[in-house]
Order: sequence, then C-alpha cells, then structure tokens
Amino acid sequence: MRATRIVAAVVSFLVLAGSGYGWAAYRTFSGGIRHVDAIGSGPDYDGSAQNILLVGDDSRPANASPALLAELSTQEDGGSVNTDTVMLLHIPAGGGQATVISFPRDSWVDIPRHGKGKLNSAFARGAAGGGGDAGGMKLLITVVQNLTDLHVDHFVKVSLLGFYQIAEALGPIQVCLNQAAHDPYSGTDLPAGVSTLNAKQALSFVRQRHYLPRGDLDREVRQQYFLSTELRKATSTGVVLNPSRLKKLLDAVSSALETDPGLDLLQFASQFKGLSAGNVRFTTIPILGTPTITDANGNPVSIVAVDFAALPGFVSRIVGPPSAYTSASAADPQDVSVEVQNGTGIRGLAAAQAQALSGLGFRIAGTTTAPDHTTITTVEYPAGQESAAKAVAARLPGVAVAPSSSVSQVTLTLGSDDVRVATGSPSGGSGGGAASSSAPAPKSPAAPAKSYTASDCIN
Repeated sequence: MRATRIVAAVVSFLVLAGSGYGWAAYRTFSGGIRHVDAIGSGPDYDGSAQNILLVGDDSRPANASPALLAELSTQEDGGSVNTDTVMLLHIPAGGGQATVISFPRDSWVDIPRHGKGKLNSAFARGAAGGGGDAGGMKLLITVVQNLTDLHVDHFVKVSLLGFYQIAEALGPIQVCLNQAAHDPYSGTDLPAGVSTLNAKQALSFVRQRHYLPRGDLDREVRQQYFLSTELRKATSTGVVLNPSRLKKLLDAVSSALETDPGLDLLQFASQFKGLSAGNVRFTTIPILGTPTITDANGNPVSIVAVDFAALPGFVSRIVGPPSAYTSASAADPQDVSVEVQNGTGIRGLAAAQAQALSGLGFRIAGTTTAPDHTTITTVEYPAGQESAAKAVAARLPGVAVAPSSSVSQVTLTLGSDDVRVATGSPSGGSGGGAASSSAPAPKSPAAPAKSYTASDCIN
C-alpha cells in the first residue's frame, strides 16, 4: 500500500529531463541530492542505451508531526525500508522512446545470499548487517540485473514525502476510474468517471491496492497512469518553461532524491530533453499469477509468480535485438537444428510444432516439456547462432527472439500466446513479420508496453 515514492521520482526525473532551460537556471537543485555509491564510476555517456533504476522506500520524514502524517494518510503505519515499488527506465541509444518497466513488489525471486524472497525485501536485506543504503541498493540492483539481463547504469531513490510535495507543486490533477473506489486503508474515496485530485487525494489514489480487481497489479497500473498524466500536465501547462513554477518543483523534490554519484542530472537533462508523456511507454514484467505458497519456514506467503521463461523475449521486445542478430542473414533451414519446448501444458504441442518445423526442412534436436509454463513464445539462441535463430523466427510470426547463455542451441519455447509455426512463405526472419496468406494466422501477442492518453480510464 506504500508504493508511491517512485512515482514522485519518475515524475520529477522525466519532467526535469524535458527542461533544459530550467536546468540552466536552477543548477543548485543538485546540491540538495544525496549521493550513495552503490554502482561505482563508469564511462562518460557516449550516446548508448541507458537503464536507470527508480526506487521508492517506505521511510517516513524524521520527526514528522501528526498533522503531516495525517496529510500523508499514514498515521497508523510506521513505515519500513522495504522498496515497495521498483521500476527500470530504459532509454534507447540516441534518446528515442523510453520505456518504464514495473516490477511487482511481491515478485518471488532469487536474492543472492538470502535464498528466495519477495523483491521488495532485497534492499532491506542488503542494508542489514552494516550494509546501509549502499549495500541495500547494490543487492537490489543485482536482483534486477539477474532478472532482466540488463545492466543498471544509474539509480534514483525517493522518499515518501517527495510524492506529496511534487503533487502540491504541480497542482490538481484529473484521473478517470472505471468504477467507484473506496478504501479506508489508503484513504481513497472516489466516484466512477473523472475526478480532480489534490495532493492528499493523489497520494491515496496511487497507494490503494485493497478492493481493486487485481490488487497490487492494478496499483502498478495506477502508478504508470498517474505518472503519465502528471508528466503530460507538467510539459503541457508551461511548468518547464515557467521559472517560478519549475523552481517550486525543483525545491519540492531536491531534498527527497538519492542517486549514485555518477548520474549527472544536468547532462541527462541535456541528452534526453525530448522525453514527454507521449514519448514514454509503460509495461510490467510478465507473470504467471498470484498464488499463495509455503515459505522455507512453513508459513503461507502470497506472492507474484514471475514468468521467468518469458523474460528474455519480453526484454528483447523492449530494447530490441542485438546488432549481431539484426545484421545476420537467415540460414537455410536444412542447416538449422532446433529444440522445441512446450511451455503451455497442452499435451503433444511440442511434437506437433516440431513436426511442422521438420516439414519446412529444419532438423529437430528434440522435444521437451519446459520447466514452467510461460506466456510468451520465444526463440532463444547462443551467441554465434543468430542466422539459425533468424531462420526459425521467420516461421513464427509474432515470436519473441532473445540471445541466451543458458541454451547451447536454438531453442523454441512455446507459450500461451498462440504464436505457432506458419507453414506458408517465411515472414523474413525478423521475429515479428506477417505470415503469408496461405499460412495459419496466429494470435498476435499483446504489445509489450503502452502509452496512456488523456481519455484513458483505469481500475
């Protein structure tokens, strides 16, 4: 219920990135930011893709008054150092359309040196035992990097109070709900349709997870939606070009932010000033459900089951395939050996798809049942087998393609998205082209990310 801080971080971070004029006038903003060395120094920015971890913890302002806690709707909640919301901002090389990837706080993941646990506990575990903020951030970064196989270049962490201050600085904001929302835990009390929220209502809006159809998963959608709405408002109402309003925003967040020393915010603003609400997409890592399991101590635990098999393809759709793949020519099917795994639970599907590939000239190395079910059909390949992977992908319109160090040959894992072998003319080997008119028409996979518009309504 306490996952609002990161929304403040993203709003301020992206709004400032679009305000080169304001940065020139308010360089002193960076003086209030606390630096924590959890990444180490890296090379100067050279135009390559950037991945910035955006984190919010549950700490409360020191010596906060009862009146302030009441305004934050946290009177009965002491807070913690758990990072209840984690997002990864991916900016492609050259500063094109950015993507914000959300990670459910209850994702059941491997935490190095601590076994299995919820993602939101990684920071606290790393901070315990003398590790402090640097130790906590290092461990959280390791977990995210292991999940995505993406290198985290920088991080931004923000406190609870930061969100409230930003919401006040930007002023009332409109949101639209599919149905009325009433939740005494977060203080939310809103009708269906459009509502105009003040800072306190906005905080409650993005904190709510009780009484939502999908619980915390719907809260993540709210955070993405709210972030997009705030960013749209900030960039369309003159905040970034109005010195007094921008200064108010900078003052509101400067003392709440924490970053690595290597993140040059002024340089970032200059490089990525084209970021805007319409130029940022939002998505959430693929999951398999929200089961209740038994932990190592025999206690029932409600978790989010991550679709680990789908993650490589999911990430590849966002960041794009490596240059070695895009520049490769598809191999002759007769020179390609492929293993087919069934990740759907549909009996006999791997054998049927293997037979279809065999009929197209591919050599089948074997068929197996994948360790877990998966939602995304993916072609994985080891380095050096780009041409072979491209040949297989050309026969599966809509398939995700990803390099992998965990496979020794091209491996097709079938998912529940209904992407299947097309027996007509190949689609060109891009992993996402259209099948020929004589081929079966597989169901197109859902877009990996979306941009919210002013007319969207959510739960």
